[in-house]
Amino acid sequence: MQLAISDAHAGLKAAIAKVLGCAWQRCTVHFLRDCLGHARKDQHGLLAALIRPIFNADSLAEARDRLSEAVAHLEGSLSKAATLLEDAEPDILAFYSFPTDHWRKLRSTNPLERFNKEIGRRTDVVGIFPDDGALIRLAGMLCIEQNDEWLVGRRYLSAGSIEPLLEERLHRPDSEEVKELQPA
Repeated sequence: MQLAISDAHAGLKAAIAKVLGCAWQRCTVHFLRDCLGHARKDQHGLLAALIRPIFNADSLAEARDRLSEAVAHLEGSLSKAATLLEDAEPDILAFYSFPTDHWRKLRSTNPLERFNKEIGRRTDVVGIFPDDGALIRLAGMLCIEQNDEWLVGRRYLSAGSIEPLLEERLHRPDSEEVKELQPA
């Protein structure tokens, strides 16, 4: 595991750091919603127009420049959003350290949320489960089905784009400690 993507829940961030020990990316969709929550409705268009280009930059340096420009522009009228944006810089730009082909897929939790919505939809169809095992079997089947879809059907990340990351991992020194998951 090289990157975990989530919203900015403090407990979740702490668990990711402790258990997975990998880099963390704040979901850009959740971040934008958080920023919009600090602005009046009539300011939403301006705020979104300043923040969205940060996530569509061609490089980390360009993203940082756009972020600095956005903070400078917001400091007078939306100081809370400016502070939020400035403080979140490393969290919202972590995906830029991965291959360019991955950026659009690594910056948000939308695929996971779509998957959770599908589990909810399927469990609503069943209504009442005879026991916990039946629910676990259905959810497990959906997990396997989604995994197969990403492996065989419409690949979430192409094999060619993942290959450099795997090569890099193979050539790491053996002294790197691999954390073992422990039951809660």
